Amino acid sequence: MRVDFRKLERPGFRRMTMFVLLGWLVSLPAVGRAQQQGTADLVKQAQAYEDQQNYPAAESIYRKVLASDPDNPEALKHLGILEQTNLKFNDSIEHFKRVLADQPEYPQVNFYLGLSYYGQHNNKDAIASFKQELKTPTAHPATEYYLALTLEGEDRNADAIDQLNAAAVRNPAKADVFFELARLHMDAAFAAYARLRKIDPDCYQIHSFNAALYFQEAKYTNAVTEYQTALKKQPDAPGIHSSLGIAYYMLQQTDAAEKEFLLAVQQAPDNSVANAYLGDIAVHRAEFGKAASYLQQAIASQPKNVETHLLLGRCYIRLGDLPKAKAELLLAAGLDPADPRSHYMLAEIYQKLNQPAERQSELDLVKKLTAERDAKLPVGAARESAPAESNNP
Repeated sequence: MRVDFRKLERPGFRRMTMFVLLGWLVSLPAVGRAQQQGTADLVKQAQAYEDQQNYPAAESIYRKVLASDPDNPEALKHLGILEQTNLKFNDSIEHFKRVLADQPEYPQVNFYLGLSYYGQHNNKDAIASFKQELKTPTAHPATEYYLALTLEGEDRNADAIDQLNAAAVRNPAKADVFFELARLHMDAAFAAYARLRKIDPDCYQIHSFNAALYFQEAKYTNAVTEYQTALKKQPDAPGIHSSLGIAYYMLQQTDAAEKEFLLAVQQAPDNSVANAYLGDIAVHRAEFGKAASYLQQAIASQPKNVETHLLLGRCYIRLGDLPKAKAELLLAAGLDPADPRSHYMLAEIYQKLNQPAERQSELDLVKKLTAERDAKLPVGAARESAPAESNNP
């Protein structure tokens, strides 16, 4: 089926390929072929011409079919699609409607009807057609995507995002879906940011937002400066001490990071992020009892965080509490079965317990999981060796 590049415009964003099906359409289903063999052969021949991109010949055959069988749904559908790609929207709409008059759920015709309305900038009827297509058992996989674009044309961005989220579930490998999602969220963020600047261009929220942007770009020094400014503007602002602590941590300024994390847990004792980082800092200082206390608090708030369970298991090993260490590492292994680190430390525990068979079983699993993980890495990517906490577990 022909893919055509046309210029269509919608508010705030020019699309050069809006009418293209963006790789969604591979082939049209052979549903609803004419019952008479002669008609069926003609339709098949026309589709062969389409595959050869001989569209005038295909159109001629479809019209020949319709001359003898005016209500043939497959011929009407394909003729409508050919007209649509040539931007003959009125003609295509007429043919799609003729199909739907007899068979309201004929495969994917509501979708193509919606596209023709969309090409006319008739958003109301396009939305109705796309929604009707979604009720059919064989809805075209691009329906939610184009419904989202049409909803955006009506300034219904929240509804558009909902449709794109649904499209992402059905089509997790379609880059166009995630591009539109990212763009809509970005547009909303920038609009809110502009309104925020209008309220107060020097408020603590602006500096906190700027800090977050710097952090995303790994510009941690700039992030620290912005977070510090935000705290000067609003000393009791929630969440900033924790974020500032992470920025210091990334700069390897652990003393400054610890100070901020402690302030964060003063504000919110159940702050799982601050407690987890405080536990990590204490582990690296070999303060295992202190670390365990922080990590227990972090797990109480976030029980499914694998890294925290691994750290706490490591603490218990160093504290000599092997049953608790084993329990934490088994939890970590259950949360992420593909991670070899929990099994590596379990092997260490079994060595200390003088259980050589169990130790070897864990080491074999480490070898297997490490090989599986490395096989998934791109060629030339750095391979990470087994954890070096103990070279001879």
